[in-house]
Amino acid sequence: MNILETIIAQKHKEVAEKKAMMDIDFLKFMSSDFDRQCYSLKDALNITKHGGIIAEFKRKSPSKGWINEHIHISEVVPDYEEYHATGISVLTDKDFFGGDIEELKIARLEVDIPLLRKDFIIDEFQLYEAKSYGADVILLIAACLSKQQTKELAKKAKELKLEVLLEIHSKEKIDYITDEIDIVGVNNRNLDTFETDIKTSVQLIKQLPANKPAISESGINNVDTIVELYKLGFKGFLIGEYFMKQPSPAIAFADFMKRLKAKLK
Repeated sequence: MNILETIIAQKHKEVAEKKAMMDIDFLKFMSSDFDRQCYSLKDALNITKHGGIIAEFKRKSPSKGWINEHIHISEVVPDYEEYHATGISVLTDKDFFGGDIEELKIARLEVDIPLLRKDFIIDEFQLYEAKSYGADVILLIAACLSKQQTKELAKKAKELKLEVLLEIHSKEKIDYITDEIDIVGVNNRNLDTFETDIKTSVQLIKQLPANKPAISESGINNVDTIVELYKLGFKGFLIGEYFMKQPSPAIAFADFMKRLKAKLK
């Protein structure tokens, strides 16, 4: 099996174990504000004038190993908000990315901007889980779902008042984009090999629907790349590793935003 197949196989086991311990009613019960109105990442991306940065809290990756093992999420996300992140992505996969669903709950208590639960979602149980722990947006990855699964999960997410970010990394997955999708992400990382290439975003942007904000993900580590992609039509950029590998992710983010705004005046 390749890396993605290995991750998805493990994710099926993880979700089955969780469903054996708790049901959807329990997830609703454990949340003090399950029916709250979510923050809109789509709206935030549409109004940004400098390219919206979705700053990610990411401890580890299968290809790089540990990026920042010991830092606490409460040391990072308030500064992401203070220095004008459009949204925050929280990686919740434990086995391959060192994340924890509890960190999503902590982030929700710390910030008042859109939170993306970034994980490998394969079951609607994870949607209820995301809402219960404070997410505003969920990620669906076309590479690990069928078109029918994507549509069904997106429809359920909308019923839960969650926005949906659909991630693709090839033109073959463009037809996964349906009315239920709010935002389209182009992942510059090939999920079979985990290699990155910014050309993926450059090649796909003109083929994406104009009525859904597009974001570029993975392999972005400099302001000039964002300026180039912003001019091509991308509204947002998901960046995690570049900030998280610095001694202080918050300082790195603040400096990055200062340089970006200067470039896009």
